[in-house]
Amino acid sequence: MPMIDTPEGANRLARTIASDISLYNEEKIIKAIQEDSLFDALRPEIQEGLQLYESRVDPELRSSTNFFNRALVDVILRSKGSIKSKMW
Repeated sequence: MPMIDTPEGANRLARTIASDISLYNEEKIIKAIQEDSLFDALRPEIQEGLQLYESRVDPELRSSTNFFNRALVDVILRSKGSIKSKMW
């Protein structure tokens, strides 16, 4: 499989990975947001997603962008903004 070498492709992959994390860990995410422990609770899933992202995106593009972290915030956190939390 060829490496992704466009910003659009890297962003799309990052958002897809974040969407999968959100979809398959809904209850865990809700509980972690309520307890203000989201990134600790999702550490294994985030690490696995990051490894996939890094294996598919050109290293030069990865070093000049922040698509993966931004996707985690945009896709996982923003969609859960209505959950009561100390974070907001």
